[in-house]
Amino acid sequence: MRALISVSDKDGIVEFASGLAGFGWEILSTGGTYKLLKESGINATEVSEYTASPEMFEGRVKTLHPKIHGGILHKRDDENHVAQATANGIGGIDLVCVNLYPFKQTTIRTDDFDEIIENIDIGGPAMLRSAAKNFKDVLVVTDILDYDEILARLNDSKADYEFRRHLMIKAYEHTAAYDSMIANYMNERFNGGFGASKFIVGSKVFDTRYGENPHQKGALYEFDYFFTNNFRALKGEASFNNLTDINGALMLATSFDEAPAVAIIKHSNPCGFAVKSTLLESYTEALKCDPISAYGGVVAINGTLDKALAEKINEIYAEVIIAANVTDEALAVFEAKKRIKIFTQDNKFLVRANDKYDFRRVDGGFVYQERDEVKDDELKNMKQMGKISATNEQLKDADIAWKVAALTKSNCVVYAKNGAVVAIGMGMTSRVDAARAAVAKAKDMGLDLSGCVLASEAFFPFRDSIDIANEVGVKCVIEPGGSIRDDEVIKAANEHKIALYFTGVRHFLH
Repeated sequence: MRALISVSDKDGIVEFASGLAGFGWEILSTGGTYKLLKESGINATEVSEYTASPEMFEGRVKTLHPKIHGGILHKRDDENHVAQATANGIGGIDLVCVNLYPFKQTTIRTDDFDEIIENIDIGGPAMLRSAAKNFKDVLVVTDILDYDEILARLNDSKADYEFRRHLMIKAYEHTAAYDSMIANYMNERFNGGFGASKFIVGSKVFDTRYGENPHQKGALYEFDYFFTNNFRALKGEASFNNLTDINGALMLATSFDEAPAVAIIKHSNPCGFAVKSTLLESYTEALKCDPISAYGGVVAINGTLDKALAEKINEIYAEVIIAANVTDEALAVFEAKKRIKIFTQDNKFLVRANDKYDFRRVDGGFVYQERDEVKDDELKNMKQMGKISATNEQLKDADIAWKVAALTKSNCVVYAKNGAVVAIGMGMTSRVDAARAAVAKAKDMGLDLSGCVLASEAFFPFRDSIDIANEVGVKCVIEPGGSIRDDEVIKAANEHKIALYFTGVRHFLH
């Protein structure tokens, strides 16, 4: 039996090759892999010696040879294939272990296009595709985590058809992801990220129990190991719907850097948010906004979930908690609660992946866009449009209201006061209805909106929303501006002595 080993990631390769050699396998190798194996006392043969053909063109051509691809591709149970292999001096290659040139790492390390081009692997994907095509006769190995199982199965003669097929699928996933990464990079570099084709590749993290509904299948996929490195279940399993809500809560709770922010989300919309001096204070104030909707919701904590905060949260039913980290004492508080789910990132503060792009499924395809986010300079550069200036405290609340509005389904309005959201109207077909709905909900909760700040993620088309804001005591309004009736809105703000600011940036979220 003969194995060809050529890897960029050399973790575990000496042990794997040693195991194969111990079974009596002949080892072929190339370049740095060959050197490492020889230095480690493994009897390997260099590919150029095996093919009697030297490496050429600075290593661009070394495995592209009939003795290599013929050895991989010929069918062992086809007499004609076997006869041709024999006639041409082609021996079988029964295992191909390859991982590819570090293209992505190179693009991160340098902008030198010539160096980036040299780190596009040619021979590696060709060998993997050949081995995968002939998977019934050839074991194709791309994942270092499979080394031990492969050795164990070879030792027990259990490298069966199903296992080989499993490795085949992984190999094609590996080469497809690699080519997609190169194509996306080239389009990013030369076509502004919007080329003729767009490839979205994720790695499976786990299956969810089901999708949005029990009759649908679901799973979580990740980019660049984000969830592998930043998501751990302490109690319960995350459902499909939990994950979408966790995303909304995390995006909001991380909008204020390392501030002790707490966000409460229900059905992907905020129903409470606050930034106070402590996480316990923040949660307490966030809950006041809409404790009815918060029941069964998702709580995101930008810091440590400790015992005191856990006991406060435990006073109602929260379905999911996502915290930067969780103490053992806090976890014990929820021990008797069977339905609650608790997850952590094992960080000091919550972190985002900060993906550059966003996309959404539509029937027949998907729409793709640059990701929306509130830039720091939006509030710094906003323009005072009326006669009244906001106070420093109102500007702090404007920051909260504006960022929450940007992460709330349109049409929306957000009322904030003293570092906390006190009312939200979201997902309405009319902006004035959103304003009315938020006011009505605040009245139901017994919340005083006088002196608060109102933010709208898009412009007010009429003055009626400003009139409603005045009725409940709003003192500052922040919105993008851009309506043909901006003059009427400005006039209404001046009449009611409300500070009015335009950011010039809209944040629709559909």
